[in-house]
Amino acid sequence: MGDSTSSLNAAVVPLGSGLPTREELLIHYPAKFTWTELKTFVNSGDLGLLKRDRKLQKRYNLWAEGIKEKFGTIVNYLMNFRLQWGKPDTLSLLGSAVQDTGMSTPPVFERISTDELSVPRELPPLPADAPAYFSESTPPQYISIIQNDWPYSVPPEVEHTLIWTRIPIFHPALVAESVRARVELDGLWGFTGNISPPPSPSNLPACLPALAEWGMTLDKMIKSEKGTAEEDELVRIAGLPVHNFVKKRWVETEWETAWFVNPPRLQSVPGLAHIHVFARHK
Repeated sequence: MGDSTSSLNAAVVPLGSGLPTREELLIHYPAKFTWTELKTFVNSGDLGLLKRDRKLQKRYNLWAEGIKEKFGTIVNYLMNFRLQWGKPDTLSLLGSAVQDTGMSTPPVFERISTDELSVPRELPPLPADAPAYFSESTPPQYISIIQNDWPYSVPPEVEHTLIWTRIPIFHPALVAESVRARVELDGLWGFTGNISPPPSPSNLPACLPALAEWGMTLDKMIKSEKGTAEEDELVRIAGLPVHNFVKKRWVETEWETAWFVNPPRLQSVPGLAHIHVFARHK
């Protein structure tokens, strides 16, 4: 029964190219990870465990080549087209159950015209009164909240959202010197909307089979040595502004989230900060 149903669904939802639809993700790229496994990977200390479906990654790579031909670079595409600074995300094929309020400020600059797509443009300098670091009170014009067009292999009930910001997330005022190297290697992460603690990293061996096709094993993990309680608290403080922003947007009575900020070694667009949020409606 299951095989015939899958065949029927695949026939009804043909496999396309370019940005995937939600139906394509459900049928052709079914989730490899459960919600518990996803939270375990986030809490493991190595954010590199979080993966996109390998077939979807190949599709992304082909799409990215076309984007580079049209826009010059992925960064140019993001800054001048995809990111909707200060405005709701109107370009996503995946959609979100969260409705942004207050995101109606003018864009940072007008989007490039169709005959100048490949001309690189930098974002204008931040004004003198811009916040020093990202927080729950960062003005909307410095933020673009979009659905990840190429989500990781998350369960169908989980939204994968990206919060792009022109305001730094890693800042000396937040990251104590004693944990700077640790944060630069591991990044930041946290959980909201659940009174129970997140899955312990000790549960990771039981979750690793879900990463078998990526060849991930415990000995391949990249993470800092376990820190002291004081160091753990300093890392928590460094991530508190992001944590508070996530709590404010994904109301805890309605949503459970796992969020993270990749360390520099894993950032896809160096110099333009962004936060990943996995959000599951209760």
